[in-house]
Amino acid sequence: MRKAVYPGTFDPVTNGHLDLIQRGLKIFDQVVVAVALNPKKEPLFSTAERLQMLREAVQGLQGVKVEAFHGLLVDYVLSQGAVAIIRGLRAVSDFEYELQMALMNRRLSAQVETVFMMPPEEYSFLSSSIIKEVASFGGSLRGLVPPHVEQALRRKFSLRKEEPEP
Repeated sequence: MRKAVYPGTFDPVTNGHLDLIQRGLKIFDQVVVAVALNPKKEPLFSTAERLQMLREAVQGLQGVKVEAFHGLLVDYVLSQGAVAIIRGLRAVSDFEYELQMALMNRRLSAQVETVFMMPPEEYSFLSSSIIKEVASFGGSLRGLVPPHVEQALRRKFSLRKEEPEP
């Protein structure tokens, strides 16, 4: 069985992420969606919330496993028995960072390949950061995130508005 790991913070999961997962399943027998626990980032959603949203979003997709990880990505990939890392490239601006990471991962383990996938045009601009910004101002997210993710964002931002300003 050929496995790949698709890592990210998924804060929150978008339809662009889901597109890469589905297309990854055309190449690999199993795609492990790995939610990164990065202490340098301050996610809007807790790890448990991100895992739950992802599990609901991929429900029904055969060959997808969702879990959290911390530490070096290459170590995690090897612990899963995976042969590749899936990364999305939306624009040229993503390429330099992703190339650096792929080269470092290759240096750490030549056994792990990085597979770059481009999203369809309709998601080429999409990022979790943009989604959160649009949601924070009450904009429409229809077609950009699964409905349950849009509802979670609405709840999260309505709760934030009720908190007193410092």
